Amino acid sequence: MKVDLTGQRALVTGASRGIGRAIAAALLDAGARVAAHYRSERESAEALVRGRDGSLALGADLSDGSAAAELHTRAVAALGGLDLLVNNAGIALESPIDLPLDEWRRAWDATMAVNLTASGILAREAVRHFSSHGGGRIVFVGSRAAFRGDTTEYIAYAASKAGMHALSASIARGFGKQGVKSFVIAPGFTRTEMAEDFIAKYGEDYAMKDIALDRMTEPKDIAPLVVFLASGLADHCTGTSIDVNAASYVR
Repeated sequence: MKVDLTGQRALVTGASRGIGRAIAAALLDAGARVAAHYRSERESAEALVRGRDGSLALGADLSDGSAAAELHTRAVAALGGLDLLVNNAGIALESPIDLPLDEWRRAWDATMAVNLTASGILAREAVRHFSSHGGGRIVFVGSRAAFRGDTTEYIAYAASKAGMHALSASIARGFGKQGVKSFVIAPGFTRTEMAEDFIAKYGEDYAMKDIALDRMTEPKDIAPLVVFLASGLADHCTGTSIDVNAASYVR
């Protein structure tokens, strides 16, 4: 089955690398016009959309809530509206509980600011836009950590992702009649740049031991699901979370 997203307009956060880049590329290949968000890797984001008529790269530091709201406004203006928001950008800061409280709190606050608060602000703006423009879809990139937890150094990451799942479900239940659909894709450990620190510390065997398949999940395993959800063919799955974790956590 070939999904044609011609005419759709999408904002993908964290699109300069990893899962976000794979998602943005898949949406572009399906015909969508994409606002590819980046924080610091401008060249990567611009290379992604180069030669793609009507698509562009947009920079923003999502640790700043006002910058998140402004990003949505800029994307709407540049694309002439939005049909899809992909809340993918995230950080994972190692913060053992024996850190001094002020250091631990800084890591907690920074994680929540990017992973949950920025996602909430962008989702709020998207819901308001979709509700007055015939509907739209939000896809959150969550995590299995929301359900099974994470290692003790990444408590904040797990908590932020749990909040994201609840946010998506609430949007789906509360705004479906306004044409807003919301989904979460919940990966397990995925081979990305962000995962390199974890692999370096714990080793690849640690990351592989939980999974039922013979290779680690990669961004290319996640991106097609976003294209499918954007197509409208799965709208009656609104409110759900789709696990992509190679059976490392089965609900």
